[in-house]
Amino acid sequence: MHGPAPAPRPGPPGPLPAALFDAVRQLKRGTVLVVGDAMLDRYVYGRVERVSPEAPVPVLTVDREVALPGGAGNVVRNLTALGAAVAFVSVVGDDQAGSDLTGLIGGQPGVEPWLLVQGGRATTTKTRFVATGQHLLRADQEVVAPIHQRLADRLVRIAGDAVAATAVMVLSDYRKGVLAGDTPARLIAAARAAGRRVLVDPKGGNHARYAGADLIMPDVPELAEATGLPTGTEAEIAAAAAALRRAHGFGAVMVVRGEQGVTLVTGAAEGETVQHLPSDIAELVDPAGAADAVVAVAAAGLAAGLPLPVIARLAALAAGIVLGKTGIAVVREDEFLEMLTPGRIASRKLATRSEAAERVERWRRAGCRVGFLVGGGEDAPHLVAQARDWCDRLVVALADADPSAAPLAELPGVDLIARFGGETPLELLRLLRPDVLVQDPARLPFSMPGIDLVQEWGGTVRNTAPAEAIEAA
Repeated sequence: MHGPAPAPRPGPPGPLPAALFDAVRQLKRGTVLVVGDAMLDRYVYGRVERVSPEAPVPVLTVDREVALPGGAGNVVRNLTALGAAVAFVSVVGDDQAGSDLTGLIGGQPGVEPWLLVQGGRATTTKTRFVATGQHLLRADQEVVAPIHQRLADRLVRIAGDAVAATAVMVLSDYRKGVLAGDTPARLIAAARAAGRRVLVDPKGGNHARYAGADLIMPDVPELAEATGLPTGTEAEIAAAAAALRRAHGFGAVMVVRGEQGVTLVTGAAEGETVQHLPSDIAELVDPAGAADAVVAVAAAGLAAGLPLPVIARLAALAAGIVLGKTGIAVVREDEFLEMLTPGRIASRKLATRSEAAERVERWRRAGCRVGFLVGGGEDAPHLVAQARDWCDRLVVALADADPSAAPLAELPGVDLIARFGGETPLELLRLLRPDVLVQDPARLPFSMPGIDLVQEWGGTVRNTAPAEAIEAA
C-alpha cells in the first residue's frame, strides 16, 4: 500500500520585472482556440435619487447601456486585447441576444468566430444594474442544459479542424451546456492528436471530465469541491492542487486566488513544485471578470511558448490590474509594461506606518495570514520564499537607513515594506500584530526581538534555513 504523497516543494523565486518585459511582448505572438460557453453581459448604468412609491426599492434613472461578450467570450475579448489571434467555437440561441453577441464577437480584431445556433435555446444573458459604481441587481436569462447531441458533434468536428491552426486549446466551461457530457474528453483527444496543448477553466467539482489537460485553472472554492480537501491556507491550497494534479494526470495546476494572486503547482519525477505569486493589487475595486483575464494571459503565454513560472507571474499581475478596474475589464500590453516599469512596483509596496496598518487590517478581514520579516540582505530571495510558505501576505520591515527597499519590493513574495525608527522594529510589530514572525538565525540577535509579543496575541514564530541548506535539500 502506498504511503501519503510528499508535500509539494517550494519553487525558486519568481521572475523579476526585468525578465518579464520581453515575455509581455511575446503574448501577442500566440494563436489560441477557445471553446466554451458564450454569454452576453449587459450593463445598465444610471442614478438613484429616490425610492419607489410602489415598493421600498430604489428607482434607477438610466443614463446608458453597454453590451459586452461574457463567459468564454470574455476570454476571447481579453486575448484580443493582448493582440493574440483567436478562433472561437461556441453556441448561441436563435434570439436577439444571440445575434447581438455574434456581432460583438465578430467585430473584434483577430477573431475567427464559429458561433453555432441552436433553435429554441435562449442565449445566456446577464444584465447588471449599476448606480454610482454600486451594483444594485443582476438579472440572468439562460438555459442550463446540454446542447443538442448533433450540435455537440458538429462543434467537436469544427474545433478539431481549428486546433491544427492554433497553438493552444482553451476549454472555458461555465456549465451552461456547451461542454457537457463527454465533449471535453473528445476535444482534449482532438488537441492531443494535433500535438496541441490544452488549458481548462473548469466549473463544478468533477474535474475528471478534463483528465489529461496540460494546465487546469480552478479557483479556490472549485479546488476545494473537486478534492474535498481544506484550502484555508497557502500550504493547504498547494497540497490540494498537487492531489488534483495527480488524480487526473494534469500537467500543472494554477489556482486562481483573486486579489491574492495565483498558486502554481507543477509536476516532475521527483514530485510537485509550488510557487505562490501575488497579484500586487493596489486596491480592490471590482472582482468581476478577473478570472477570465488570468485564463487569457495563461493561454497566450502557453501559445507563445513561455515557461510556466513566467506565465503564472504574468497571470497574477493580470489579476491585480483587472481587479483594480470597474466592470468587466481587460488587461493590455501597455498596462503590463507600466506595472513592470522599474520602481513602479516598489512605489506601490512602500508604505507609511499608518498605511501599513490599514493594509494589514484589510488583509486580516479578508482572512489572510500576515507574516512579518525584518530586513533582507543578500539572501533576501530565499528568506522571502521561505516566509511566504508560512503566510498569505508578507510585510518586510526595514530600518529607516536601510537602502534595500527597491530591490526587495521587486521580489514577487513581498507584499508590503514598512520602515521603522530606532534599533528594533518592536513598535511596528505592535502596530501590525502579524500572525507569523519570521526570524533569520543568521542575523541574530538583531532579528530576535518580538517573539514574546507575537506569542502573547497567539501568533507563531518561524526560523528560516540558510540558502546553502535549501540548495542542498
